[in-house]
Amino acid sequence: MKLLVFTKHLAILENKLSGGQDSNLRPLAPHASALPGCATTRFTNRVANIGAKTNFQFILHKILFLFMKILLKKVLIADPGSVLNGLQKDILIDGNLISAIEDHISQAADIEQIIEAEGLTVSPGWVDSFAHFCDPGFEYRETISTGVASATAGGYTDVFVLPNTQPLVQSKSQVEYICQKSKDLSAQVHPIGAVTKNMEGKDLAEMYDMQSSGAIAFSDGIHPVQVSGLLLKALQYVKAFNGVIIQMPIDKSIGANGLMNESIFSTRMGMQGIPSIAEEIIIKRDLDLLRYTESRLCITGISTASGIELIKAAKKEGLQIYCGITPYHLFYNEEDLVDYNTNLKVNPPLRSKNDMMALRNAVLDGTVDFIASHHIPQDWDKKNCEFEFAGNGIVGLETAFAVVNHILPELTTNRLVELFSSNTRRIFGLEAATIAPGNAAELSFFNRKETSQLTKLNIKSKSFNTPFLNMQLNGKVIGTFHNGKISLN
Repeated sequence: MKLLVFTKHLAILENKLSGGQDSNLRPLAPHASALPGCATTRFTNRVANIGAKTNFQFILHKILFLFMKILLKKVLIADPGSVLNGLQKDILIDGNLISAIEDHISQAADIEQIIEAEGLTVSPGWVDSFAHFCDPGFEYRETISTGVASATAGGYTDVFVLPNTQPLVQSKSQVEYICQKSKDLSAQVHPIGAVTKNMEGKDLAEMYDMQSSGAIAFSDGIHPVQVSGLLLKALQYVKAFNGVIIQMPIDKSIGANGLMNESIFSTRMGMQGIPSIAEEIIIKRDLDLLRYTESRLCITGISTASGIELIKAAKKEGLQIYCGITPYHLFYNEEDLVDYNTNLKVNPPLRSKNDMMALRNAVLDGTVDFIASHHIPQDWDKKNCEFEFAGNGIVGLETAFAVVNHILPELTTNRLVELFSSNTRRIFGLEAATIAPGNAAELSFFNRKETSQLTKLNIKSKSFNTPFLNMQLNGKVIGTFHNGKISLN
């Protein structure tokens, strides 16, 4: 595929809007020391000039984004919620709005960018519901800015981030910190607030205040709530504002020291196992609590066939239960651990081949609501060690689409869009981002037939803990459009 992008030179516009001045702009105001009789060094003037120019360029770029026109030529629209779904059209974006969708839009002189590529598909912006950006506290593994860069490269316009930071996201101020720090980036970061104070499982955190400040949902993240009575109270509490609790299916009291799925393979490899019942017990308990409270619950990272059957039965019963699957649980199983690859150490662990096939079928038959990356960065030391001491997790935002598209080519494009965008937006109350004239442009661009390869040279994440590094996969993310900004890979 050849992607053609035509862009006018920003410098020409800068020169016009700045009145034709040269690059050596004068300061907007004299330095404080520039008073009659006071000396002003050349260095001070130089700093003032640089600061004025930087501020001017920042404001100018913001203005240019508001008026920039981008033309997408002959793109396939993939949006089950749009009357234009399945049609190939030209799309004109003016500022941050879709201004026109036609069979053919002329390449007018005021269009700043023209994007044309064979097989280019556009859908409502993708949403990931479970990613760890490690900020604040663990910035050596990931930061909000590198996490957003990774998400954008993976085709996401929205990401929900875990509260497992230092300090924990358990109050209004910490939610506001993340919202403010991610402002004006190429993807929207939505904080997930903690369910319990200090994630100790003793008292509820300030969920109402966090929700009022921008928390998208509530979870204790990689340390799911173990105390039944407290989860019961949490499910009752979020009903006041139609909130959602997110749980991972992990009973920490069973297989607490386990390293992989409990089976004949764990015995052969000499590693302590984590039995499937550790997942199934917690799912059964959580469903019982959901049935009692009539609240809303999401279980993410399901890894067993029995777990999927429990979810399927609960859905038929009419419970407000939603579930997510990781790309790596669809791609790998316990047999792939034969080489003790620490990049495959995850929690819940990779299960049997039968479990893996059951998860794939659940994606195909509609039981699974969304794909969740479970993007968990780990530093070099946490993965380059013995399997027993390695940290859990994979960085998955940049490969999620290609992995799913590669392993399940029979998925329809509409179903892919549901898994990566539509369902998550509906469940968590985000705007639908329907592709139609007059609507805000929140878009993801991709090609299902092209191949892609993640390497250490092109990865955007700060960490490299992924088994998909240097693997050629079917499916390529072309870019995103979010908040008036286009980002192309």
